[in-house]
Amino acid sequence: MRKFIIFSLLALVMCSCGEYQRALKSEDYNYKFEFAKQAFENKRYVQAGTLFKQCCNVFKGTDKAEESLYLLGLSDYENQDYLSSGAVFKTYYQRYPKGKFVEPARFYCGYGYYLDSPDPQLDQSTTIKGIEELQAFLEYFPRSDKVAQAQNAIFELQDKLTLKQLQNAQLYYNLGNYLGNNYESCVIVARNAVKDYPYSKYKEDLELLILKARYQEADQSIDERKQERFREVIDEYYSFVNNYPDSPNRQEAENIYQIARKYVKD
Repeated sequence: MRKFIIFSLLALVMCSCGEYQRALKSEDYNYKFEFAKQAFENKRYVQAGTLFKQCCNVFKGTDKAEESLYLLGLSDYENQDYLSSGAVFKTYYQRYPKGKFVEPARFYCGYGYYLDSPDPQLDQSTTIKGIEELQAFLEYFPRSDKVAQAQNAIFELQDKLTLKQLQNAQLYYNLGNYLGNNYESCVIVARNAVKDYPYSKYKEDLELLILKARYQEADQSIDERKQERFREVIDEYYSFVNNYPDSPNRQEAENIYQIARKYVKD
């Protein structure tokens, strides 16, 4: 019985491959189009995408051309080739700005980039594309049932960019005064991240790092500049505790403040 089942499945696959080859070579593009739709429904996305790509130009100027282009993008998307699907979906909504698939095309374009977004330490070009496409989707379709999903994806992508900036700022902090004042660079990078992503979950970490960098900068300054720089430390301390009165890092901030007070005359 088991051998029979395996043989039947093998025969089905071979038959399917044979039908696909006939569709691939066929000059009947209506047949090719319908076979591609059937392949897509059966989750044979590579086959579907190959055939839809052939149909796009042949059906140019017809509803089938529009549907072929959209389903080509969706085939790439389902095949987890998100960069290709993003390019196809963008072509779709630019070519058919009022097309019947423009809403899902804009959404899947951005969401594919979200799914393809790499770890924070790697190049974040795809992350930025995802944010841009999803924000555009929200502007065009503010009442879509995918609004919450798009918003959550944007927040996650922004957090990824913020984490990358936090890591960069931490690197400057760790370098200290090696070959220059890296504490100042740490502050600049962290401040820019707070400005660009004010709602990030890493905002507190960034602001604590600013406080710590200002403290190290002041502590390692020449005597003539200590009072001025420790005054900046105190300003950063008040900003931090006002923003995060219940922070688990409150004690660390308090310790820095107590040291800074010794150098600042009222």
